[in-house]
Amino acid sequence: MDQENPQQKIQPNNPLHGVKLITMLEELVEHYGWERLASKININCFKKDPSIKSSLTFLRKTPWARDEVERLYVFFYKKRQLKEEKAKQKPE
Repeated sequence: MDQENPQQKIQPNNPLHGVKLITMLEELVEHYGWERLASKININCFKKDPSIKSSLTFLRKTPWARDEVERLYVFFYKKRQLKEEKAKQKPE
């Protein structure tokens, strides 16, 4: 996860380029957890007996839901990048 994606160099301003849906979902679940994720994005597959597999199936069939997950991932990604930049700038 921490390694730079070689595809990112091709489109440096597109944080979704080269990122698979499963990767986005796993990172969001790891960061927020299912309960917080369900409160941020009102989707039943995040609320009732959530799993990566069932969520992927739903998101692949439902464009509006996938768009919501992608928007949250972009927000999460940019926030993480800012945090990493600030950590690098801190003098030791």
